[in-house]
Amino acid sequence: MSGSSTRRDLLGCAGGFLGAMALADEARAGGVDQGGKGSAKVEGEDYYDKLDVRKIINAAGTYTILTASTMPVSVQAAVAKAAKHPVRLLDLQKKAGEYLAQKLHCEAALVTAGASSALTLGTAACVDVMNNAPIQAVPSKVSGLGKNEILIQKAHRYSYDHALENCGAKFVEVESLDDYQKAFGDETVMAHFFNAAEGGQISREDWVRIAHQHGVPCFNDAAADVPPISNLWNYTQMGFDLVTFSGGKGIRGPQNAGLLLGRKDLVAAAMATNNPFDEGVGRGMKVAKEQIVGMVAAVDWFLSQTDEGMEAEFRRRADRICAELKAIPTLESKIFVPAVANHVPHLLLRYDQQHVKIAPLEVARNLREGTPSIELNPSTGRREGSAGLHSDENTIVVGVWMLEPGEDAIVGRRLREVLAGAVKA
Repeated sequence: MSGSSTRRDLLGCAGGFLGAMALADEARAGGVDQGGKGSAKVEGEDYYDKLDVRKIINAAGTYTILTASTMPVSVQAAVAKAAKHPVRLLDLQKKAGEYLAQKLHCEAALVTAGASSALTLGTAACVDVMNNAPIQAVPSKVSGLGKNEILIQKAHRYSYDHALENCGAKFVEVESLDDYQKAFGDETVMAHFFNAAEGGQISREDWVRIAHQHGVPCFNDAAADVPPISNLWNYTQMGFDLVTFSGGKGIRGPQNAGLLLGRKDLVAAAMATNNPFDEGVGRGMKVAKEQIVGMVAAVDWFLSQTDEGMEAEFRRRADRICAELKAIPTLESKIFVPAVANHVPHLLLRYDQQHVKIAPLEVARNLREGTPSIELNPSTGRREGSAGLHSDENTIVVGVWMLEPGEDAIVGRRLREVLAGAVKA
């Protein structure tokens, strides 16, 4: 036992040993199903039903509040198999990172507890590396370090700023290219770019070029920005030192997983401040073995798809919904693909409310409260919706890409029922 072992370590080992013996005794007595080779295959209990949690049809998209995407069968199977065997966490993190880096054409990769976790870990890594500081310095001592300022375009400020501010750094806003060039100084630790921002005067290429002129790492938050599949390496190959993607959105991995990709030394620093190490800001951002394996399996699945194949399927779903609505007077449909985030076909429906006397927000409420419960895209009936989805008070937005087989017909039928019921006699 090493000299650094603590009383908690000793108690933990003893408790774990005694607990394991008790379980083994109970298993021998027939009281515990250990799930071994001799165990019968057990169909899991439906805990949504047991807990009285209502299931929904997701005609919205990969929103966290709707538990994001559903994992493909191959990913679900990989997660279930990973749950059966303990491994050494650091071995799994290292091997998974090496595998993902090779698949995604970057220097290094880390599976994180979602994209927001990756933002915090990546920022902490830049603070540590740029200041040659110990990981314990983040966040409590960052204000006293030489480099503690993050450059960002004013139009790129967003609701995930706090994930970076958790590291104790502060933002410096810029607007023009000249502003950006002049903003670099002795306190600059990182330059941050929000990939799906709809404003800003400075391009990705210029953002990277000028940051590197000053020897400063630049970070790109591309959380929701696949497909296209190639975005998984486009931004690191463009020169961004760190890039993050959400695992539970277009990649269809576990919702509580994400990817941090990029420069080897920065990813290594992010790993050092991550769990299972006690001292770093990422200690609470735990990713279980099942989620690490699930993220790797999801990347394998995603890379086996094609952009053309996915888009064609999404358009077919939209067409099947529209086919149910042919008899609704004045109704017009359009397919819209956002430029960056959620870059997949969405179905937009508009109609004359003088003839169909129900507002889109009321349609959304009817579908939500009906059986089965259906969630439309939150941009429905609103001027301010998701990034890149430009809606208004007169538009229904249907996100088709998270629908399960057959659900497009159900969504179409329910829309027809609600809209037809509001047609003026």
